[in-house]
Amino acid sequence: MRAISQDRLGGPEVLTEVDIDTPTPGLGQILVRVHAAGVNPVDAMNRETGMFVGNPPFVLGWDVSGTVEKVGLGSTLFAPGDEVVGLLPFPQGHGAYAEYVVAPTRVFVPKPAALDHVHAAALPLAGLTAWQALVETAHVGQGSRVLITGAAGGVGHLAVQIAKARGAYVYAVAGAASADFLTGLGVDEVIDYTTTDFVDAVTDLDVVFDVIGHDYPSKAVQALKPGGILVSTLPQSLPDVAESATGKGIRLAGLFVEADRLGMTELAKLVSDGRLQPVVAATFPLADAGQAQSSKAGPGKTVLTVVEDDS
Repeated sequence: MRAISQDRLGGPEVLTEVDIDTPTPGLGQILVRVHAAGVNPVDAMNRETGMFVGNPPFVLGWDVSGTVEKVGLGSTLFAPGDEVVGLLPFPQGHGAYAEYVVAPTRVFVPKPAALDHVHAAALPLAGLTAWQALVETAHVGQGSRVLITGAAGGVGHLAVQIAKARGAYVYAVAGAASADFLTGLGVDEVIDYTTTDFVDAVTDLDVVFDVIGHDYPSKAVQALKPGGILVSTLPQSLPDVAESATGKGIRLAGLFVEADRLGMTELAKLVSDGRLQPVVAATFPLADAGQAQSSKAGPGKTVLTVVEDDS
């Protein structure tokens, strides 16, 4: 099968197309023919540093939408021909940049009929990150006042929809060019980070969900009310604000996404109910994975198309 691999760490140029053996599903696994694979910032990070995946050679990618090709012994959830979507076990289960992937059966759910494979592949990692941050960690609910940074990005645009589906009042931090897009997703107020410091625009927040880092955690602590929570996808950004957060009674939570069938099921329900729609900013063929990782297209997600008629 075709796959995108690398034999050294570095820039996009280290990614090369190779022919490798198609894997065979073992106990509790399925073989999925990949139709589309999501591209995430963590892919480029590992291409450059191997932070979570170790030393090359390796095949990157965690988001998969595709069709079940074979079923391993003991797996009963799916049959060949079923369309599925899921997050390969993060971080050790990478390998989505390929024509086929083997993974545990229960990281997948049936692909929502409302999504083609390209849009489905934009959902798992970003959607689960938002779900685990807002729902399972921050317990966002009716009337929660929630601020989301990077709101037009891959995680952010799903996070604002999830927060709205939970009944929250949502502030989105983004550039002015994304204001209409975010309002269309249901955002209540857009704060243009190029002209306005969000800490000067809003106070008494229940939740801040930060995907940016830098000085945003310190601003979040100022904007949160006592008893509020700051959830960050950059845990390394939190120690510097621990003292001030504790003094104000604010909780801090650093989050790395986990593969989770329960969360994927909830995301699929939101999609089927018309309350969650992944937005695809750009698509690239599998052979152009390096360009895809370098793409600055937005809003939304970048996706690799492996089966071209799914684009």
